[in-house]
Amino acid sequence: MASMCFCGDWLVLACDSKWIAADVTHDRDVFVFDCSEVERRRQQQREGSDGAEETGSDKILAIAASPSGKLLAVTDDNKRLLVFRFDSSWRRISCRWVARRCTSMVFTQTEEELLVADKSGDVYLFSVKEGEKMGELKMGHLSMLLSVTLSHDDEYIITADRDEKIRVSRLRSPHNIQSFCLGHREFVTTLLVPPGHPDWLLSGSGDGTVRLWEYETGRQLQSLDLSAPAAEQQEKQTVCRLAIAPGGGHVAVQCERSNIVQCLSLVDDLQVQSSLPLPDCPLDLTFDTDGRLWVMMDDREALLRVFKQQEGRWMHEDGSPGLRRAMEAFRVHWELLDAPSRMCSRFQHLRKVDFDNVSSYLQKKEERLQQKRRRTEKEQDDTVCS
Repeated sequence: MASMCFCGDWLVLACDSKWIAADVTHDRDVFVFDCSEVERRRQQQREGSDGAEETGSDKILAIAASPSGKLLAVTDDNKRLLVFRFDSSWRRISCRWVARRCTSMVFTQTEEELLVADKSGDVYLFSVKEGEKMGELKMGHLSMLLSVTLSHDDEYIITADRDEKIRVSRLRSPHNIQSFCLGHREFVTTLLVPPGHPDWLLSGSGDGTVRLWEYETGRQLQSLDLSAPAAEQQEKQTVCRLAIAPGGGHVAVQCERSNIVQCLSLVDDLQVQSSLPLPDCPLDLTFDTDGRLWVMMDDREALLRVFKQQEGRWMHEDGSPGLRRAMEAFRVHWELLDAPSRMCSRFQHLRKVDFDNVSSYLQKKEERLQQKRRRTEKEQDDTVCS
């Protein structure tokens, strides 16, 4: 799985066990970090075993940038949680371990804390300043968590899970549930609170919809179905990524295994503005600080495309020095990902299978009744003959 985000002026690509950062604004050296070179946790620390090391593959599972772009959090499937800071250069400031593999992370607006959601449904809070302090369990769902975000004032923590639920809780007292945003019919994959609309929440789901909520009350304001027509596919497409421009007026939507990026406008409501057809299905997308849309493609020679809003249209931008620097930096490490791992579905296993037990039960019941009737008729015939 490949993913990317902007951390200030740095475009960060997570690729297998490495993350690579390229400054698209200034001519600075590329930074590369390999998680496989970090010490592994000894199992005896938590299991009382013979001291064997964790046996994960070191693949990066999630990355998160802080609001200022000065901090980056990375977690891998060896359950390491690494936090980096950029001053004049990138440096690692802490290495800790999470209880279970992480699915989503978010920094608080103050950047003093980091919230980490995992596949068991728990959310842990880690201090950024106290780099040796382990995480504090804040809350839990009864299902796998897929996304976590915060309100702009850090008052509410908003979590989404496999069971279609979006839960809004008080960050400092998460047992106090403010509301539930209910309406999705499949797992909820992504959440964001848009700049300029601190009372609103955007969510994407495996049901192919993007929904707009007033999250404090749980009221749904709008729902947009972005899936292709039902005749063209067996099931709804999964909305796997929502990205929003710094001003908050433009939203880009990526659907899994679709080569079309939907561009939405968000002013008084959510409107489909335009569609960007691409040669192949994108792997990820994000906005930079100038509001340009960066799309990562499954193409080593042209793995990045940049679009800029001009006169109400998204125009392809080519040949900027920052784009060239990023392309050159990322190409070197692209072979770490083979094609199957780049394009495999991250969400297919989350779809629930419906079993119709009633029909088989009724059929077996009818068979038993027929057998009983035949036995009764045979006994009656035997009685008459005797």
